[in-house]
Amino acid sequence: MDFAYLLQSCFGFVLTALCWGFTNPFIKRGSEGIEQIKRSNWIAQTFAETLFLFTNWRYVVPLAINLSGSAVYYYTLSSADITIAVPITNSLALIFTIMAGVLVGEKLPTTKEILGMACIVLGVALCVTS
Repeated sequence: MDFAYLLQSCFGFVLTALCWGFTNPFIKRGSEGIEQIKRSNWIAQTFAETLFLFTNWRYVVPLAINLSGSAVYYYTLSSADITIAVPITNSLALIFTIMAGVLVGEKLPTTKEILGMACIVLGVALCVTS
């Protein structure tokens, strides 16, 4: 396997994981207040919630970044091995979600969670290099 190919694939998957994972806490924060919206029927409720979300830049900007991660994923996947794509993106997205959550004031990870993240990184490194 060519080193440049491996590096390009890993970069694409890490960028995808960053877009998917790092934006989750911001999407969550951007949707705060949606539970206060109450309408008389499900159509009006759906419309009001959609309007609330898509007119709120705190929701739309992280969502757009998150969705751009999907574009990077499919672009990278077109030339990469799917057996390394899924473990890299999904496991690193979890780590980036935890890191971003800490940055926005959510609870710090426990020692066990940090050990788990280290195991994930080690496992991904083993997948990539094997």
